[in-house]
Amino acid sequence: MTAKTELETLALELLAIPSVIENEHAIADFVEGFLRDKKVHGITRAGDNVACQPRAYRHGVPKLLLLGHLDTVPASDDNPPRIEGDNLYGLGASDMKCADALILDLVARAVAEEPTYDLAAVLYAREEGPFEGSGMPEIQAAAPGCFDGVDLAIAMEPTGNRIELGCLGTLHAAVTFQGQRAHSARPWQGENAIHMAAPLLTRLSELEPRDVEFCGLTFREVVSATMIEYEGARNVVPGSCTINVNFRFGPDRESEEAVAWIHDFVAESVGRLHEKSKVTVEVKDVCPSGRVCGDNELLRSLEQCAGGQIERAAKQAWTDVGRLSQMGLDAINFGPGLPAQAHQRGEYCRREDLESARNLLHAWLFG
Repeated sequence: MTAKTELETLALELLAIPSVIENEHAIADFVEGFLRDKKVHGITRAGDNVACQPRAYRHGVPKLLLLGHLDTVPASDDNPPRIEGDNLYGLGASDMKCADALILDLVARAVAEEPTYDLAAVLYAREEGPFEGSGMPEIQAAAPGCFDGVDLAIAMEPTGNRIELGCLGTLHAAVTFQGQRAHSARPWQGENAIHMAAPLLTRLSELEPRDVEFCGLTFREVVSATMIEYEGARNVVPGSCTINVNFRFGPDRESEEAVAWIHDFVAESVGRLHEKSKVTVEVKDVCPSGRVCGDNELLRSLEQCAGGQIERAAKQAWTDVGRLSQMGLDAINFGPGLPAQAHQRGEYCRREDLESARNLLHAWLFG
C-alpha cells in the first residue's frame, strides 16, 4: 500500500501504550492531551475515561455519539505495533485502537470544520471485564451532556465495516450440584456430583438455537455449558460440581426474563434433584440485549452516504449497544476492525478497512 498516513501514525501511537484492562491511565492521559492540543471545546476526564464535544451544540441539529474503549485483553504473544504490508499490527489493533484513532481523527476535524451533525465522543476504560466494572457509567455520570438527547450512538467495535444492529444479551450462571464425597473404589458410599449434572448437560447438548428476527435480520439465541469445576481428585467421587452456563439471549428478552428463564430451565432439566435442594443456581453476570434500531434516520443517512454498498447484519454477540439501549439510546455497531481478529495472537487491522471507514465517516459528517 501507500506510505503511512497520519491516521495510521496515530493508531500506532495508541498501540504503543500498554492498556490491558484496569491499566488504562497512561492511554487516557494521551487521549486527554491530544484533545487539549486540538483545542476541543469541551473535555471531561473521570478516572481513566474521557468524554468530549469538539464544538458547542447547535439548536435543532441531530446529535451523534461515537464510542470506543481504551482497554485491551492481556497479551498472549509478542506482537509489537507496526505496519507490515497491508496490515497494521499490535495488541488491540482490531479491538479497538484503530477505531479509537479514527474517533480522535474525526473529533480533530470537527474542531476546525463544522460537521453535518453535532458530535460527541467517549473513550472509556474496562470494557473487556464484567458488565458492572465498565467505565462507561462513570463517564456518563461525569459528562451527561455527551449522552443526553443523542439521536444515534455508534459503538465502534470491530465489524469489518459492516453495520451490525442490536446485540445478544449474555448471562452467566453457576449451577452447583451437591452430592457426597467418597473413594472412587467405593462409589456407593457417596453420591457423584458430576453424574448428577448429566441430565442438565444432556439437555443443553440437545437444545436447538432459537431464531429471533428483527428488521429482516436473524439473531440466534443459544445456551452452552462453558466451564466445569469439581471438588476432589481422580480417585475421589466428587461431592460437588459446578457448571457455568452461558445464555446468549435475543433482543426480544429483558434481562429479568433471561434470569427467570435460566432458573426454570435448570429446574426442569434436573427434576427431583432441584426439589431436594441439591442443585443451586447463582447468576453471576448479566449484560442486557441491544435494541434493533433499523429505522433510525441517522443510520439511514449513513447508509445513503455509502451508496447502498454497506452491509447490515445482526450482532451475534454482546457489545455496549446493550448498555446504550438500556440508557434509552438508539445505537449500532460499526468499526474498521475485523471481528475474527479480536483477542487473537498476531492481532491486526487491515489498512484498507481503516481507510475505508475513515473515508465514509468523513464524507458523512463533512460532505
